[in-house]
Amino acid sequence: MVTAVFDGNCVLCQTMRAIFTRLDWLRRVEFLDLHQRDYVTERFPQLANRDLMGSMHVIAEEDHVYNGFPAVRRLLKEVPLGYPFWIVLHIPGLSRLGPIVYRWIARNRYHINKMLGVDLPQQCEDGICKMP
Repeated sequence: MVTAVFDGNCVLCQTMRAIFTRLDWLRRVEFLDLHQRDYVTERFPQLANRDLMGSMHVIAEEDHVYNGFPAVRRLLKEVPLGYPFWIVLHIPGLSRLGPIVYRWIARNRYHINKMLGVDLPQQCEDGICKMP
C-alpha cells in the first residue's frame, strides 16, 4: 500500500488520481489532497507544505518518500496495468527526460488548467507553481 499526496485544486492532478483509482483493482493506492493540510500533516509530519505544492509525493514502504517523476513511476508499479509503463519509464533516456517534463507540468499546472477552461483559486505566484 502506498499513499499519494496530490494537489486537489489541479484538474490534471484530479484526472491522474481518477485514472489511477480506476486502474487500482487491488486497492493499493490511497490518495490525499494536500489542501487537507491538518490531516496530511498529522499522517506525514515530515512533508512540508511548500514541498507538496511543488510536486506530487508518494509515501511507500517504511515511509520512503518519492516526489515528482519518481512518484509517478512508483504509482505505476502499484497498479496492474501500470507495470509495463513503469518498466518503460526506466529506459535511460526517459529517466532523464521524465523529470524535466514533470517539473514543467508541475510548475505550470494552474496555467494548463486555465487553458483547459478551468479557473481555480490561485495557489501559486504569477500562475506558476514553484518547485522547491
